[in-house]
Amino acid sequence: MKYQLISEITYPPLTQIFVNRGIPASKVDSYIHADESDINEPERLDENKIKQGVKLLLTNVKNNTPTAIIVDPDVDGNTASALLLNYLHILFPTWTESIRFYVHDGKQHGLNDCVKQLLSEGYKFFLVPDAGSNDTEACKKIVDEGGEVLILDHHDFDKENQYATIINNQDGYSNYPNKFLSGVGVVWQFCRYIDKLNNTDHADNFRDLVAIGLVGDMMDLREIETSYLVHNGLKNINNPLIYGLAKKNEFKLGDNISPIGAAFYIVPLINAVQRSGTQEEKELIFQSMLSYKAFEEIPSTKRGHNFGEMERRVDQAVRQAGNVKNRQARIQDKSLETLEKKIEDEHLLDHKALLLLLDDDNNIPAEVRGLIANKFMAKYQRPCCLLTKGDKNGVPVSQGSARGWSLAGVDDFKQICQDSKAIEYAVGHPNAFGLGIPVEAVDDFIAKTDASLADMTDEPQYYVDFIFDGQHIDEDTIYTIANMEEFWGQNMDEPYIAIKGLKVTADMVDIYEKATNTIKITLHNKITIMKFKATMEECNKLKYNNNGFVEIDLVGRAHQNNYNGNVSAQVITEAYNIIDSNKYYF
Repeated sequence: MKYQLISEITYPPLTQIFVNRGIPASKVDSYIHADESDINEPERLDENKIKQGVKLLLTNVKNNTPTAIIVDPDVDGNTASALLLNYLHILFPTWTESIRFYVHDGKQHGLNDCVKQLLSEGYKFFLVPDAGSNDTEACKKIVDEGGEVLILDHHDFDKENQYATIINNQDGYSNYPNKFLSGVGVVWQFCRYIDKLNNTDHADNFRDLVAIGLVGDMMDLREIETSYLVHNGLKNINNPLIYGLAKKNEFKLGDNISPIGAAFYIVPLINAVQRSGTQEEKELIFQSMLSYKAFEEIPSTKRGHNFGEMERRVDQAVRQAGNVKNRQARIQDKSLETLEKKIEDEHLLDHKALLLLLDDDNNIPAEVRGLIANKFMAKYQRPCCLLTKGDKNGVPVSQGSARGWSLAGVDDFKQICQDSKAIEYAVGHPNAFGLGIPVEAVDDFIAKTDASLADMTDEPQYYVDFIFDGQHIDEDTIYTIANMEEFWGQNMDEPYIAIKGLKVTADMVDIYEKATNTIKITLHNKITIMKFKATMEECNKLKYNNNGFVEIDLVGRAHQNNYNGNVSAQVITEAYNIIDSNKYYF
């Protein structure tokens, strides 16, 4: 374990933390106390286009045009489509009930895979949230067949699509300052514009969907509007499915859902269904986000249910989401066992980045490959690429998921891959992205990434906001950090603190073996240091074989423990080093 300060301490603790995350000192107060005034007006999306979009929508409502909505297969896509339908149902309930929602079978996005089918079914008006900006040919086909397309999106697009009305915050015509508003945010602003025309505020009922979509799409929380919408939405959970998933994980989430809590305990349940669920399970999840469908009684699927027994759709969806997540975990665990043998047999750890090339014998389902890459990245403490055979435009390409390991000092593994000049594509986030490598270039890629990562640390490197001497730990700072958990999320990393030279005597240590060997160290100022899932070796060194003291350096996260109304400061240990031991200490 290594650690170093992010930057020298030049500001009060609270300000220093935000400055370390890229928020200018002069703007910290306004960031912390963001309010409704920090939300941009919807007209900034380009008022001419948004007017065209509203006119197009109203015309098709008036004409009762057969309409389909394309539900993009991720959290942002699901929440964006659900928000739009929930909103439209308030205004046009009869028309909304007739809308055909198309949930992709697989990981396809946009219009390309479904246009032919939907046109053949007679649909003429297409609503496309969170996708479609680049689907020019598909839009042309719709127009050629007498149809129309409304796209509400946030993805970059190369050229103007003249066959659709596109409202997109990345559009060069848009004056929208926040480029970190995902698809659900664009949909929400579109609905807000309609509210302004009608002097209503229906869109505000769905801010929880906005928050979950923004978290699910890993939008940058340094942007003040995005941050405010996430915090505000998570404080007001009304959506039936989101409320049910939060209730299911109530013990882990606590009373106040943070962005990190949503990212760990709500988003993965929806994603699991999108990746590993059946078509019926995907549709069940989506319909349970629709307030006008979620509470409908449907045939029960509960184990041991009686014939003819009914249950609410949302209750079934919450249970099924948990089942799919568990099913996915079992597939993942089995795949891990298979691949660990492959890593050993082929000496893959001889390289700086772990490159797993799957063959037909490995039989690893596509939906868990990204999760497995994540697991191996953490276990082997290095970037990981999990690739399978494929082709792109007739060229044999090994393609799949890549993950970078930031604790090794690799802040942008995608850029390293691109700099190798040996890849076909790298699309996604700096340390979580899709990767394609021409088959004949794999060896070249390995050699070049080995060279680029030559200085990569062999042990975790933590960047900390504060370093405390073991004898002088600032309790107020720990409380300050612990009380700010609602702000931590994408690009607003939860703060780490380091404590150096902490002298631990046996009487300071409690071991809770039933809680998977949890170590609790109580300091003289009542601050507690927690280490979860400790090994017996660690327990022995700190408690059972500690005849004097053990001196440690540690890195951890500040936490506020609230037990039976008693509030205390905690540090949750991420890693530690034993510096000295077996000396008697007074």
